[in-house]
Amino acid sequence: MLLGDLPPGEKWRNYELKALGLRDFAGVRIDQPLNPFNLAQFANLIVVRFDQVTGLSEKAREHLLGSGSEKWSGGACSLPNGMKLVILNPTHGRARTNATLMEEICHVFLGHQPNRLSIVTRDDRGKVMNRDYRKADEEEAYAVGAAALVPYASLKRQLLQGKTSKEIGLHFGVSPELVEYRMKVTRLWQEHKDLSRKGSGRV
Repeated sequence: MLLGDLPPGEKWRNYELKALGLRDFAGVRIDQPLNPFNLAQFANLIVVRFDQVTGLSEKAREHLLGSGSEKWSGGACSLPNGMKLVILNPTHGRARTNATLMEEICHVFLGHQPNRLSIVTRDDRGKVMNRDYRKADEEEAYAVGAAALVPYASLKRQLLQGKTSKEIGLHFGVSPELVEYRMKVTRLWQEHKDLSRKGSGRV
């Protein structure tokens, strides 16, 4: 591997190397899209469809799929057999669910453990179980997951070929916003803006 295949900054190089390890484990080339659903089983994750969830009231179901749908991307809970159950929001597109599932996979592969199990009381609504990872673990899982989905070397190559964030996102099965996040954290954003200006000035 060449140094130019890694982003600047020690932290982001470290994230990139972990992401490349995941891609290597999955047997996916640097320029190929990575399908998180194929990796889920190796992370002991069971992904279920929302319509397979039982026990929800009709009101709760309507809220989760209606007015509250933008407030959650997915949920996970541990099972007695050591596996983890993951439910993804069916109202979100594949690009968004890819990022959500990849983050859950990274929590497992990176050995993150929820750092608290707390009970939060809100007004008269009763008790809500709340599990959180440390902020550093959340950042690492999202960053490594994003890097696994959109590797730096391939991102830079496509950017220099004049591809837009939307085109790159379509290639990798992610949103343009995730592509732009990767551009920003790997210091390719200014290059992207410069190339975009040149492209818009073409006759």
